[in-house]
Amino acid sequence: MRMKNKAYIAVASCVALLGYAGSTSTQAADLGGNCCADLEERIAELEATAARKGNRKVSLTISGWVAEQVVHWDDGVESNTYITGLGTAFASNFHIVGEAKISNDVKAGYVLHIEAIDSDVYSTNANRADGPGLTGSPNSTQVLYSYWYLKSDSLGQVSVGKMSQADDNVVVSLDSSGTLAAAYWVGYDVFGFNVRGNFAPGVSLSWGNASSCRGWGGGPGDCDGLPRNVVRYDTPAIAGFSAAASWGEDDEWAVLGRYNNTIGNVKISAAVSYGETNDQNIARTQGGTLKYTQAGLYLQHMPSGIFGIGGYGHLDQTVNPMNNPATDTWYFKGGIRLNLTPIGATIPYGEYLGANNSAMITDSISETSQVLKGSGTTWWGVGVVQEIDAAAMSLWLRYRDHSVDVPGVDTKDMTTVVGGAMINF
Repeated sequence: MRMKNKAYIAVASCVALLGYAGSTSTQAADLGGNCCADLEERIAELEATAARKGNRKVSLTISGWVAEQVVHWDDGVESNTYITGLGTAFASNFHIVGEAKISNDVKAGYVLHIEAIDSDVYSTNANRADGPGLTGSPNSTQVLYSYWYLKSDSLGQVSVGKMSQADDNVVVSLDSSGTLAAAYWVGYDVFGFNVRGNFAPGVSLSWGNASSCRGWGGGPGDCDGLPRNVVRYDTPAIAGFSAAASWGEDDEWAVLGRYNNTIGNVKISAAVSYGETNDQNIARTQGGTLKYTQAGLYLQHMPSGIFGIGGYGHLDQTVNPMNNPATDTWYFKGGIRLNLTPIGATIPYGEYLGANNSAMITDSISETSQVLKGSGTTWWGVGVVQEIDAAAMSLWLRYRDHSVDVPGVDTKDMTTVVGGAMINF
């Protein structure tokens, strides 16, 4: 929403009251000496309900959403039902953007994105219903984005601060089907749970590591999936093509190529990225480098509403004392946007994910983690999203089945049934 300053409020109120007072001489007489008092009272009311920006040169826009869901889970041994948020990067938030015009071609601005974490779904598990966010505590606020930028329509944009690096959310950002909040290729509902099975004493595997990013953000899929402190450059779009590059943290860099266009009746969005990190707090490879390549394609036939999105990720590392194999992850989601009711689109969909050489087990006795060659994970799901246009709202209901194969271990599948909603403002 755009903020109104005091002068504008006063003028608008004065015009309204004077117009009313001048409508008839009888009404003017009735107002008498109370006109100024009424005007001052009205100004005070409007000031009390209007947010005010710090100066008149920089615009201020506030947006965001509130998202909550009910998650019923069954890990093959135990089941329960939790109420959670959608997790970091999709949590309830308010998003502040400011911008000022320097010249006809150049603008300066800033972005501040604050998340309100009640229970972060990424860190819930069988023993913890309230998951902490990045701050280490549930029921807290945390900064997701905080950066400034200089933007030129002809030269592109340079940004500095905490933000998405060039290979963050590459496949996720392509999805304009209306089902993104309900389903994408990170298994967030089960991320913090341990896989049930006859593991050796001291050995464990979390569902978040069933297709492991080896400490580099989310998984399966979307490795390097959390904002970081970086410098980023985005090119202008030319004929639907654009690119980006970023560098920061402890020697981490990434590049991205994108394409967005509508050809005939088909909407096309595609992207490919490559990133590396030498940060040993992330890579955990004793001097090594994690390397991640991902690519995605989204297609939608506009008249019928039929859509599909596919994603692929390849993760490898150098200086590899545990002889970890490279991990490949792929994902597909397809569905259709139906206009069954006047309140908004109804969107049924199905999804499938697979990964090979993917499971990273942890041995608490030897204090090591290793990705097992020959391991793999799959999960599939179905769901439906109902949009409510008048409230900028989406409701969803979905089912997912998760399975993982670990050589020599008899593991149990995990299922979730989730109902939730997001309302934007």
